[in-house]
Amino acid sequence: MHPGLGQILFISTALFFIGVYGFLTRRNLVTMLMSIELILNSVNLNFIAFNKYLWANRLDGLFFTIFIIAIAAAEAAVAIAIIINLYRSHGSIDVENAEELKY
Repeated sequence: MHPGLGQILFISTALFFIGVYGFLTRRNLVTMLMSIELILNSVNLNFIAFNKYLWANRLDGLFFTIFIIAIAAAEAAVAIAIIINLYRSHGSIDVENAEELKY
């Protein structure tokens, strides 16, 4: 393993598990959305690290990262729109108060 790759993978793993912990323990939809973004950013770090250290002459990791950033931006826009509508209709953005979203 390359000297810098281990540190980047450690940071990526830490970001991933912080995101998973935040998603599973928080009941606020905005913090859950932020946790999903942390998970996606950890995946982006993995793509960039493996592209730089293992396949430096190819751009596959960069293209995957740009694709994930575009998907994350669209996902964040849709999720924020849903959260705003939920807040307007229920007055809260807690997951327990969103019973109509289950069915």
